[in-house]
Amino acid sequence: MAKKATTKSKSGASSRARAQSARSGSRAVTKRAARPGSRAGGDDSVGDAFIKLLQSPLVADLLAVAATAALAALAEHGFSNRGADGAGGKRAGKAVKEAGKAAAAAIGRRLSSEISEIRAASKSAKSAAKG
Repeated sequence: MAKKATTKSKSGASSRARAQSARSGSRAVTKRAARPGSRAGGDDSVGDAFIKLLQSPLVADLLAVAATAALAALAEHGFSNRGADGAGGKRAGKAVKEAGKAAAAAIGRRLSSEISEIRAASKSAKSAAKG
């Protein structure tokens, strides 16, 4: 059912007319065309690859290393619930910041050791293939 075109008064459409147009169930729907280079048919290879990466043993190992380093930093800093004054909040904030730094450093060390192991294995594989 088509709606009649209404004319606006000088002050704009009345609130009643706006309410009627908002209640109208007829809405135009357009289909989006697929962008060039995008995959059609729901094949989300990037999402699948990301999920596989998150499920990899390396990522699990990195998370474990980071959590252990963060916990050690919190324990070293003496994180506690003492003091309801402002000094305790600053101390806790500093402890959390130090825990984050320790976790990031631990991940960096672990990644660099993994990369060096990969390079060493690659060199030995190349030398075995040549000889």
